Amino acid sequence: MDTIQLISKEIDVVNSEVLFDKLITDDHLKTDWETHNCLWTVENGWLTGKNHEESAGMAFLKQDFPGNILLEFEGRTVLPSTHDIDFLWNGEWSDSLNSCGVGYIGGLSGWWTGRTGIEKSPEYNLRATTKNFVLEAGRTYKVHAGSIDGYCFLFVDGAEIVALQDPDPIDNSKYGKIGFTAWSSHIQIRNIIVRQISWKHLDMEYKSEFHPEKSGLNIK
Repeated sequence: MDTIQLISKEIDVVNSEVLFDKLITDDHLKTDWETHNCLWTVENGWLTGKNHEESAGMAFLKQDFPGNILLEFEGRTVLPSTHDIDFLWNGEWSDSLNSCGVGYIGGLSGWWTGRTGIEKSPEYNLRATTKNFVLEAGRTYKVHAGSIDGYCFLFVDGAEIVALQDPDPIDNSKYGKIGFTAWSSHIQIRNIIVRQISWKHLDMEYKSEFHPEKSGLNIK
């Protein structure tokens, strides 16, 4: 995707500064990541999480990525696992919760009902999900997700799945963790790219559909 168009906003993906783009290796996992509640390994370039429990089996990059962040990756479940490819940005880990603290969480085929969407941790009183995207277990998907000052979005294979506006945006100068979660699932992630979003405002208006002289339509 070279550009991402949202309501009144257009992201220039190509010219959004790349903050992270590394091949995941065993050494990289040991030095640059922290993991919780789950076994994370590297298998043929795939960051692999396997978690049998109803818990946040998370892998966080130790590096912080503050600001308006675009997270890009390829993800899939490992059969027979069929659900919960989950990820986080503008976040943190909370030892007291033994889970993520503040953060925006995206998920493919989650929420115990096969829903795909975005929610805000840790209160979870801001959420937008849909069942219109149906995950095919074992298939690899390309994901773009992130936010611009609380305007959150999730694209899968180039198609917008869901977006929401947070009326009380996370302070993205303070919370800068990105990560991935296996929630009672077995998932694999690769080709992770983190970008600082470059975007412009779009003025939006409808072309008239009711006045032929304004719409350009030849209506008699």
